[in-house]
Amino acid sequence: MSALAIGWSGIVGLFLLLAIRTPIGVALMIVSIIGITLMTNVTAAFGIISALPFSFIGDWSLTAIPMFLLMGFVAASTGLTAGAFDLLRLLLARVPGGLASASVAACGLFAAASGSSIATTAAMSKIAVPEMLRAKYHPSLATGVVAASGTLGSLIPPSILMVLYGIFTEQSIGQLFIAGLIPGVLSALVYIVMITWRCAVNPSLAPAVESQFDWFKFWRLLLSVWPFPVLIFGVLGGIFGGYFTPTEAGAVGAFLALTIAAFRRSLTLRALGNAIQQTLIATSSIFFLSIGAIMFTRFMGLSGVPRELADAMLAVSDNQIVIIVMIAVLFIILGMVIDSIGLMLLTLPVLLPVLEAADVNLIWFGIITIKLLEIGLVTPPVGLNLYVLHSALAGRVKLGDIISGTTWFIAMDVLTLTLLIAFPILSMFLPSLMVG
Repeated sequence: MSALAIGWSGIVGLFLLLAIRTPIGVALMIVSIIGITLMTNVTAAFGIISALPFSFIGDWSLTAIPMFLLMGFVAASTGLTAGAFDLLRLLLARVPGGLASASVAACGLFAAASGSSIATTAAMSKIAVPEMLRAKYHPSLATGVVAASGTLGSLIPPSILMVLYGIFTEQSIGQLFIAGLIPGVLSALVYIVMITWRCAVNPSLAPAVESQFDWFKFWRLLLSVWPFPVLIFGVLGGIFGGYFTPTEAGAVGAFLALTIAAFRRSLTLRALGNAIQQTLIATSSIFFLSIGAIMFTRFMGLSGVPRELADAMLAVSDNQIVIIVMIAVLFIILGMVIDSIGLMLLTLPVLLPVLEAADVNLIWFGIITIKLLEIGLVTPPVGLNLYVLHSALAGRVKLGDIISGTTWFIAMDVLTLTLLIAFPILSMFLPSLMVG
C-alpha cells in the first residue's frame, strides 16, 4: 500500500474504533503506531513513538494546563464563586428572567477564573439552578442557561482549549487569550438579550421576583466578591500588561486562588484535597489525549493525507470564508459524537495544511474553532455539559428538559459564530493592537 492509502485507511480505522467506544487517546495511539510501522519499519516506528511523548510533555507551555485547572477547582471547592451570583441576582432582580441573566454573567466571571467549561458548569449548576427552580423558573430554562453559559469557560480567557490550540498550531497563547475576550463577552451579551426577550414575551418561563432593592445587602455582597476581581485582574491583567507569560499566569492564578481561600479561611484540607484530586484527573486525561494527538499528527504528516485534502478543498474554492464554512459544518457534525478536546486534537493535524494553503489567520480560526467546540459541548448525544449538569443535579431535572433548554442558546451560538466569521475584526482587533 502507498503511504496515502495507509493514511486514509488509518482515518477510517480511527472512526471505526471510536464507533465501538474506544477512548479517543487510545484510538489515536493504536492507529498511529500501526500506520507509522506500515510506512516505515518497526525500528523506525519505535524510535518515533518513544521520542514523541517525551518531547511533547517536556514542553514548558503545558504547565499552564494543570495550574489553570487547579485555580478553577480551588475557586469552586472553597466557595469563591457563590457571592458573585448573589450580587448579580440582586442587581438583575427586576429584569425579565433576571436570575437566568445573572447565571450567564456569573458563568462568565467564573470562566475568567477557571479556564474550564466543565468546572464552570459543575460549579454553577449547584449554585444557580436550585435558585431558579425555587423561583418557579421553567426547568428547561433554568438548566439550559447554565449548560450553555458554562461553555464560556472555553472562550473567555484563560482557556485550557486555547492553551492546547496554541501549542499544537504554534500560535501565541497570549494573543489567543486577547482575541477571545471580545467574542466571549459578545456571547454572554447575546445570551442575556435573548433571555430578556423570551421572558418578557412569555412571563411563565420566569415569574417576576417581587423584591425591593436592599442597599445594605448590596454593599455586603459587593464586599464579599472581592476575590473574583483580584483573581481575574491578577491573572489577565498580568498577561495583557506583559508582566508574565500565559504559562506563568497559570502558576500565579493557582497561587492567588490558594492565598485568597486561605485568607478567607475556606481552604480546608478536604477542599484542597478535592481540588488537587480533580486537577490530577483532568490533567492526566488531557495529557493522555494530547500524546495520542501528537502521534496522530506525525502519522498524518508521513501519509500525505493533509496535503491531498488541502488540494481537494482548494479545488472547490480558495475563498477563506467558504473554507471556514465547510470546516464549520464538519465540526458541528463531528461535535455531536466527539468531545471538544478530542475533536480539536483529532482534526487539527488534517486541517492545518488546508488553512495554511488558504492563508487563513490561525488566531482568527482558533477563536472560531473554540466557538464551534462550545456548540459541541451542548449538542446531543455527546454534549458533555449536558451530562455534567444532569449529574450535578442528581436527576432533579430530566435530561430531555436540559437538552430542550439549550436549543435557543445553540441558535444564539450560531448567530455569534456567523458574526465572528463575517467580521474577523471581532477576534483579531486586540491582538493586532498588541502586535502593533
